[in-house]
Amino acid sequence: MDADLLHDTIRRALAAGADAAEAVGSSRRALSVSVRLGELEEVEREEARDLGLRVFVGQRQAVVAGSDISEAARSRMAERAVAMARLAPEDPYAGFAPADRLAKGPFPDLDLYDPSSPTPVELEDQAREAESFALAVPGVTNSEGGSASWSEGDWRLVTSEGFEGAHRASGFSLSASAIAGEDSGMERGGEWRSVRHRSDLPAPGVIGADAGARAVARLGARKISSTTAAVVFENRLSSSLLGPLLSAISGPSVARGVSFLKDRLGQPVFAKGVRLTDDPHRLRGLGSAPFDDEGVLTEKRAFIDDGVLTTWLLNTASARQLKMSTTGHASRGLAGAPGVSPHNLTLEPGAETPEALMAAAGKGLVVTSMFGPSINANTGDWSVGVSGFWFEDGALAYPVTEITVAGNLIDIYARLIPASDLEIRGSTNAPSILVEGLAIAGK
Repeated sequence: MDADLLHDTIRRALAAGADAAEAVGSSRRALSVSVRLGELEEVEREEARDLGLRVFVGQRQAVVAGSDISEAARSRMAERAVAMARLAPEDPYAGFAPADRLAKGPFPDLDLYDPSSPTPVELEDQAREAESFALAVPGVTNSEGGSASWSEGDWRLVTSEGFEGAHRASGFSLSASAIAGEDSGMERGGEWRSVRHRSDLPAPGVIGADAGARAVARLGARKISSTTAAVVFENRLSSSLLGPLLSAISGPSVARGVSFLKDRLGQPVFAKGVRLTDDPHRLRGLGSAPFDDEGVLTEKRAFIDDGVLTTWLLNTASARQLKMSTTGHASRGLAGAPGVSPHNLTLEPGAETPEALMAAAGKGLVVTSMFGPSINANTGDWSVGVSGFWFEDGALAYPVTEITVAGNLIDIYARLIPASDLEIRGSTNAPSILVEGLAIAGK
């Protein structure tokens, strides 16, 4: 979005009575195509431009957003935002990030934008090819479809205190979902990838064949009796274990006291040697950005270093509340005040392969699907529905289903062992993870 339009919106907010203001503009184009059983099922196209305005009146703030960016609409937006701020309660922590923490241009080129834009026919061909390879896998009996999509967008932030920054990114994705078996014995399997550059996508045949193979491998899944055993979370989903950690080290959660790790800063949380890093400057990374959503300079840091929790995820408001400094993790949409979010989070790999960890454990469960997680944010008590494979003598024995895995995350984090099979598939990545002695609820 044009910078002059954002500067004009700020001028209107100040003229309406704001002491300070920031304007955020975004534009987006997207196209997605889905097919099922070789037939075109859906085509969706999106084009949008949106504007968000945050104003401060003393220690009161308000945020408004809209898609009408005309001159008259911008005036109404400014007046409405200031009127709302005057009625809002005072927030002693509200305000812009400190000037000395702001990013300064020129910003690094993180290679986030691929200018190529596929046609609907090209996306349809990709989706159809992925599905056809899935259907060609012996044992696959049906399909839930294939899909391909493309998007591009830009985001610009301007403040009345002089910050201005913008970044642009593209996205390409491809997926397929297959069904194997018949009637009550049906099983599903899927595969997907999302990347910044079109050339980084795996071939449609690779996506489809993997989806079909995963569905067929699930055939004959059994229920097992409740037990306590080793559990391996495969690398496609092991990063789900990090979601509760991010919530627990979120500055706003810690400030509210709603965190099972609120007293653990600077203490061991994982085993020695475990390292969890966040890299906002990874080239072509899905979470990469030269500055956060308050304009603060982003930098690589370790959340967990040699097992020790080193930092909270902080935006400006939570940092002020905790009497700390922002860590450059402010994250916001157009219609709300900033929250917090990591950039490119990676649990660094260990030395042993998943097969070696399974061999050492002897028997247990390999989790390949998770659903319906439940957590007590204050205690860390956690449970999740899973399916996967039982292994014995270090090798997969048979597929299993209708299982719940449970434990306390403080205990789980302290005992987990990362494997060596890290793959970068998204903005949060982890290798396979072994946790010994987890409670498994079955039949």
